[in-house]
Amino acid sequence: MNKIRVLVGKPGLDGHDRGAKVVARALRDAGMEVIYTGIRQTPEDIVNTALEEDVNIIGLSILSGAHMKLCEKVLKLLKEKDADIPVFLGGIIPEDDIPTLKEMGIVEVFGPGTPLETIISKVKEIVYSKKA
Repeated sequence: MNKIRVLVGKPGLDGHDRGAKVVARALRDAGMEVIYTGIRQTPEDIVNTALEEDVNIIGLSILSGAHMKLCEKVLKLLKEKDADIPVFLGGIIPEDDIPTLKEMGIVEVFGPGTPLETIISKVKEIVYSKKA
């Protein structure tokens, strides 16, 4: 099997990307190929890059509080482009929003302090179950 290809994106105006970089590095160190888009990306930028790079999964990092709108936009764009790419989310996400995010189509939500091993194993589980 080829390496898992992960896009890590920071949509919106949030300028803090330390957590996204830590997760990106952990995924890379676990043997995945990681494309990090940098800060202040639009949902369109993230989806277009994901399609160009032929990724298996997208990870969004959002701390700005705009997670509902940004996730909704990314998922809508993926659907419009007929792209079946799972999306996970990390950042400061209120517990009350997680069920709605999952109903929208976000496959997993990781809050601050989630062990990196948990994120790595969940990403592998999501991608491998999709390929089966």
